[in-house]
Amino acid sequence: MTAPAPRSAGLRRRPRPAALLADLGLGVLAALGQAPWNLWFLTVLALALLCWRVAAARDARAAAWHALAAGFGHFALAMSWIVEPFLVEPEVYGWMAPFALFLMAFGGALFWAVPGWIAGRLAPGFPRQGVAFAGLVVLSDWLRGWIFTGLPWALTGHIWIATPAGQSAATFGSIGLSALTMTAAALPLVFRRGTGWRAVLPGATLSALLIALAFSAGLARLAGPLPSDTPIRLRLIQPDATQALKWDPYWSEVFFRRLLDLSAARDPDRPAPDAVIWPETAVNFLLDQAGTAPQDIAAYAGAPVILGIQRSEGERYFNSLTAFSAQGTGPVYDKFHLVPFGEYTPWGDVMARLGVRAFAAQHGFGYSPGPGPKAMTLPGLPAFQPLICYEAVFSRHLLTGPDRPQWLLQVTNDAWFGTVSGPWQHVAQARLRAIESGLPLMRAANTGVSAVIDARGQVRAELGLNRAGRIDAALPGALPPTPWARLGDWPAVLAAAAAVLVAMRRRLTTTGA
Repeated sequence: MTAPAPRSAGLRRRPRPAALLADLGLGVLAALGQAPWNLWFLTVLALALLCWRVAAARDARAAAWHALAAGFGHFALAMSWIVEPFLVEPEVYGWMAPFALFLMAFGGALFWAVPGWIAGRLAPGFPRQGVAFAGLVVLSDWLRGWIFTGLPWALTGHIWIATPAGQSAATFGSIGLSALTMTAAALPLVFRRGTGWRAVLPGATLSALLIALAFSAGLARLAGPLPSDTPIRLRLIQPDATQALKWDPYWSEVFFRRLLDLSAARDPDRPAPDAVIWPETAVNFLLDQAGTAPQDIAAYAGAPVILGIQRSEGERYFNSLTAFSAQGTGPVYDKFHLVPFGEYTPWGDVMARLGVRAFAAQHGFGYSPGPGPKAMTLPGLPAFQPLICYEAVFSRHLLTGPDRPQWLLQVTNDAWFGTVSGPWQHVAQARLRAIESGLPLMRAANTGVSAVIDARGQVRAELGLNRAGRIDAALPGALPPTPWARLGDWPAVLAAAAAVLVAMRRRLTTTGA
């Protein structure tokens, strides 16, 4: 009779705590490539070491543990801003902050752990296990934009946005940037020669050459001519309405007066704007209760005002955008991609009975979604696509083809995101949308960062965090549709899938023999 295995035998597949702690540190190091730190070279180094550790793991379970620990460290730092909404009213929600950070970090880590496990199962052995892991992380980055409504934040490719290499997104999109990151990380494994530290030199050299090539191509694109600015002049207003005071009866009037005064200011050296843009949920009244406010606000500003505003239909509330002019209210756009728990609560009817409401919804227990993305046309302005806050992180929502607008408009309230990393990561993703689409993007943010971004994702002007002010600027011209606008993410996704299949090749051959 065979003796039962000792209890400790089942735990041998899990790496030792010291090893997992090292993986956790690698994940933290990898997060430093995200905005606002932008230390992309640390990310590449950290992910290269992680791919090596996954490749050297004894089996699929050990590979998953290495990836899980690293993913937890990465998302704990990169998504640390997630605690900020709970600190707006700390006496009510503060106790939830650590749980939110843990769940966010752990949930993000699963998107690394599952690729680690699959790589160990389908491409076991060194170095194929690490190569397959790199390709699967690219596919995981793509899936994060879809699963559970999607959260494509802190992708491995976002480290390149502030560099010339970020221009590759015009051809390959954000997933192509993730492929650049993971390819650079995996090349030392693919071209390993011999043993010792010298074994990685061929692959590390190729990795450096790949990055240099991406930088060179990006610099060439940035050196090319841009279309001339349009004759349209826009004014972006940043009222700096602190979230904790935003809806206070006294302070909301102060912020409203600030919006009006900044809108009406005149500079004798500059022409009057063709339109004024206010941020998300800019005013303390509902659109359906506006009365003569549209005409009064437009008259005070001396131009049409495009603004974020809440509205209701019966018991349903919407996070919307419209325009105020002398003729009244213009067409309305309703935000359709809502933030879970931020703007709506899953199982909302049940949660409403328990008194649980979405953080950002000032009225009711949450917002209802609009019908979907669309281009808007206002008198005197080229057609534009509105993006309200979180919608700008989804490249799949950009309109292409016959519906392609001439510019993008993002109105947002990043006061929820704190001041350390969240707002900077959000504006970085806005820059990425401009690169992918070849369209300029105008961004009005409540507390910052408001910005004028040209069609190659370069910031022409910006207002930093926690400052009240305005930006007067010409609307930059649009580029022709980019390769990404025609083909989307599919070339990068298929290339990543092909890399995984190549890593599995021996396994597939053995299985079929």
